[in-house]
This record gives sequence, structure tokens and C-alpha cells, in this order.
Amino acid sequence: MDKKPDKSIDEKANKLRIINIIKKFINRETIAYGIAGVMTTLVNFISYETFFRLGLSNLNANALAWVIAVSFAYIVNKINVFKAKSKDIKDEISKLVKFFGARLVTLGVEQVGMYLFIERLGYHRLLVKAALTGFVIVLNYIFSKLFIFNKKD
Repeated sequence: MDKKPDKSIDEKANKLRIINIIKKFINRETIAYGIAGVMTTLVNFISYETFFRLGLSNLNANALAWVIAVSFAYIVNKINVFKAKSKDIKDEISKLVKFFGARLVTLGVEQVGMYLFIERLGYHRLLVKAALTGFVIVLNYIFSKLFIFNKKD
């Protein structure tokens, strides 16, 4: 008599694997990062739109909005998301320089995207900014998690 494998054990094991994967990607840190990202995006969009309506060009308005939003994001990410501590002023400056450096990279991505899709291809500026923001948020999380607020520091 052949004994058939118990499907309920396999199903339970698969469910457990899925739950573990979900817990790895959806946790306090990623939820806090999402909230911080929404707040930073609001700061960025409001600043951008304000500067644009005050007569600044699309790219200049975006660059100034970036400075304000990144300054806000550093504080929120350091304190609320990654709960990072600095050993001394040198460590704090190092984190700050890495944070702004990584954000400069993603600003470049955003600026090139805005130039290409708005200035060259004629897409609506707010739709392009929104789409690029999603991409930039993911890149910023990766930089912050792996290079700036990593637990090895």
C-alpha cells in the first residue's frame, strides 16, 4: 500500500514561506519609510509647484524643491525610519554627506527624466513628476538601507 504525501503539511509550509517573505518586506521600517516617503513627496510637490508658480523654470523649481525635501527626508529617515544614532559629529557628517550624495544621484535621474519626458517629449509635467517620484523612492530606500543608515555603522 502506497502512502500519499500529506498535502496539508505542504500547504502549511508554503503559507509559512509566504508569510516570512511578506514579513521581510512589510515591517515597521518599510511602513515608516512609506509614510516618510509620502510626507517628503508632499514637501517636494508643494515646494516644486510653489516655485514654478512664482516663475521659476521647471528644472530650477525642481532643484530647489529637492533641497527642501531632502533636508526634511534626512531628519525623518534618520530619526523615525532607520532609528540611526551617530557616534560623534564626524559620524553624523558622514551620514549627512552620504545621504545628500545618494540623493544627488537620484536627483540626476529625476532631472534627466523630467527633461526628456517634459521638455523633449511633451508629457504633462505633474504626471511625469509623479511617475519619476515612485522610481526615485525605491532607489532612495535602497541607498539609505544599504549605504547610509546600515546597522554596521
